[in-house]
Amino acid sequence: MAISEITYKDKKITIDDLPNLLVGADTEVPTLHGMKRYINFDNAASTPTFQPIADSLKSFLRWYSNVHRGTGFKSQLSSWAFEESRDIVADFVGADLSKQVVLFTKNATEAINKLSSRLVFEEGDIVITTYMEHHSNELPWRRVAEVQHVGLNEDGTIDTDDFLAKLKKFGDRVKLVAITGASNVTGYLNDLDFFTKETHKIGAKILIDGAQLTPHRPIDLKPNDPECYIDFFVFSAHKMYAPFGVGVLISDLETFEQGDPEQVGGGVVDIVTLEEAYWADLPEKEEAGTPDIVGVVTLGHMIRLIQQIGWDAIVKHEAELTTYALTELKKIPEVKLYGDTDPNNTMNRLGVISMNIADVPHYLVAAVLSYEGAIGVRSGCFCAHTYVKELMHVTKEESKIMEQQILNRDRSGIPGTIRMSFGIYNTFDEIDRFIEMIKKIVAGDYNKNYILNKEKGEYTPEGFAFNFKEYYTL
Repeated sequence: MAISEITYKDKKITIDDLPNLLVGADTEVPTLHGMKRYINFDNAASTPTFQPIADSLKSFLRWYSNVHRGTGFKSQLSSWAFEESRDIVADFVGADLSKQVVLFTKNATEAINKLSSRLVFEEGDIVITTYMEHHSNELPWRRVAEVQHVGLNEDGTIDTDDFLAKLKKFGDRVKLVAITGASNVTGYLNDLDFFTKETHKIGAKILIDGAQLTPHRPIDLKPNDPECYIDFFVFSAHKMYAPFGVGVLISDLETFEQGDPEQVGGGVVDIVTLEEAYWADLPEKEEAGTPDIVGVVTLGHMIRLIQQIGWDAIVKHEAELTTYALTELKKIPEVKLYGDTDPNNTMNRLGVISMNIADVPHYLVAAVLSYEGAIGVRSGCFCAHTYVKELMHVTKEESKIMEQQILNRDRSGIPGTIRMSFGIYNTFDEIDRFIEMIKKIVAGDYNKNYILNKEKGEYTPEGFAFNFKEYYTL
């Protein structure tokens, strides 16, 4: 699909422009040491957006109306933009709409739950997943089938020998393999061709959780490859600079053509009588009610911007950031890094770095970075409790103690790490500020009056609180 050139102030946008085009790039936030410019290293959780995307949204709001079946000009234009965005998504991931369907959901979590509710499982059927997974690609499958987990290697990568052994052991009982495309904890990239090919050899289908992968690497579902095609793929717009939380599920047509839709209501029917409801064709059949029209159109715009910037530039920039950060962090003996720590291998991983600092609790490190450095990171287990505990070698006995503490409303002892994660707009200067703060924490050069809220597991400085209404009011 050809894309028109995206410009800002009559200049074609390149990756070098993005730091200055970030919405809120110059935003200062309150700290214990006065106002400081905010740095966001929490992109693996959610991403900000860029001024051209915000401008395109503002332009679209002039024409906003509900989609489908409206005869007014604005409704017809909104419907066109909504469906054009669906085509842009399909092109972006290499989907073939003659045999696949692009469905919009609330987020990737809802997309996986939607699929789990529609696949037909019988007693004894198995879903194979891994210890690397986000909870969203773990918990939904427990409700519908027996789940078997593939183990890990010592470095935190997936044990492919164990994967093959489980395929051989369970054979045709395996109905689905559900695996992440990239880890949200270590940034590891999984070999999708290997997993799809081996899954299809035993007659099973495969779901790829692309929430972390899609903003950072090109996707090809390979619908016409008889061995390496991806049956189901999900991702989220809010992790790729389109901030309205839209989720995307790409599936073969057959799975959703058969049976009743998961949710029913307006838009999913051709005709309703008091006795019968006749379902509409896909994709309308599976998108009940008014969708997130603005979110879908914004996603379409952001995809066009990514395509214009180009994957070579994106991958190169994020790899260079990761190389620099790993190199500097490895100079600090008190920093414990998890996963692949080789600064020379960053083209083969994402810019997600998990770490701990000596005996300083991860929740406290994150608090100091925020309250004193104006740096946003994430701390904890990142909705991947099993994976983080495996990486940290938490024993079963320690895990049981932790579980009891949580049940007693004490989260202060939860094992975890802090995670810095890069976006396409981050800079080397921002990494320098992060490293400076880490060195201060290692040296003990930070406020010592943090108070621990055991129930939340969070630290806040004594006598200091953010007054959010000074900065934003509803």
